[in-house]
Amino acid sequence: MPEGPSRKSPEGEGPRATTRMDRWPTEEADIAAWTDVYFKKTRKAVERFGDAEATYAVFMRRPVISAPRLAIEWLRQIARNRDTSFEIDLRYAEGKWVGAGEPLLYVTGRLSHLADLETLLLQKLGPTCLAAYNAYSMCAELPKTAFLAMDARHCAGAEMAEAMAYAASVGSDRARRKVAAVGFIGNATDATAHYFGQDGGLGTMPHAFIGYAGSTLRAAEMFDETFPDEPMTVLVDYFAREVTDALTCCRRFPKRAAAGNLAVRIDTPGGRFIEGLDPPESYAVVERNAPGALRGYRTDDELRYLVGPGVSAAAIWRMRECLDAEGFDKVKIVASSGFSPAKCRLMAEAKAPVDVVGTGSYLPDRWSETYATADIVEYDGVPRVKVGREFLLRK
Repeated sequence: MPEGPSRKSPEGEGPRATTRMDRWPTEEADIAAWTDVYFKKTRKAVERFGDAEATYAVFMRRPVISAPRLAIEWLRQIARNRDTSFEIDLRYAEGKWVGAGEPLLYVTGRLSHLADLETLLLQKLGPTCLAAYNAYSMCAELPKTAFLAMDARHCAGAEMAEAMAYAASVGSDRARRKVAAVGFIGNATDATAHYFGQDGGLGTMPHAFIGYAGSTLRAAEMFDETFPDEPMTVLVDYFAREVTDALTCCRRFPKRAAAGNLAVRIDTPGGRFIEGLDPPESYAVVERNAPGALRGYRTDDELRYLVGPGVSAAAIWRMRECLDAEGFDKVKIVASSGFSPAKCRLMAEAKAPVDVVGTGSYLPDRWSETYATADIVEYDGVPRVKVGREFLLRK
């Protein structure tokens, strides 16, 4: 349910972390290079004709989860650099639900210092709030499943990678509070692992390593020899022998399997079914384990998530059945490939026995909806805003 405004501190309730400000434009030359020209011209004109105190309302056009920390820390850094101060009235603390068109925060300061910051401020706020919403939605749909943020490879540079990791941690933290979800347990890179309370990134082997080794089993043996004390997740879809290779590795490492230190990861492409499945058998395996998931009307996308090719609910159930049949009930299943909030919801309906979900591109999904907007709503304390945006006036 939507929550009311809050005037808590900008730090809010989420996990603490240090922002890498060296990745965010703070030098005057960089700010000038990356801001819109009409804002720079506005600043020059204001400096010539007399400064004013301005209050900006910052909002988004769709519901989001407040994830303002990186933007606020950046604003404070700029204020220090310019020997000025900005009053930040945060209306929704970190992790709170924000409705469409509701101001997340008001920023007050000298117009000559704020005019050229609008573009950069919005870049730092909109994407994080949408990604936090997406992360929360995933975690809330599969509350008993752990998530791993694998978004770095989908990001446009280090600044975006930090924003997405921070956002995932905010959305995950809300899901823990609201529905007792496991949430995101870590991410793929060392640089942003601190947002998840980790000393380093998480992960074991990519497809490139399987190809290098020449077989899935040999890759697992190489990993075990190189990292004997680390849990191992074996990627099993490279040779289209998901079940065969998973069972082969379990038999090769029985102690790991019995101790729960072995997992198999399914990342089967959407162009084929996993080993042992076809359309009829996909329906059959879901019918055996979660018959309710197939009752009633389903869209094409929903059917694909349930019984289609790639990493479907049927694929996960098939892997679980095969592992359990040979006594490997403690071996975990990691699934990746296309795990959007919608796919997570279908997995929950099918009671798919997935232990960890790796998700990446769906954190910044619907990029067209990441855009934050700002309007000045007060000049020298006098309310004034363009017609049609009266709803932004501070109450």
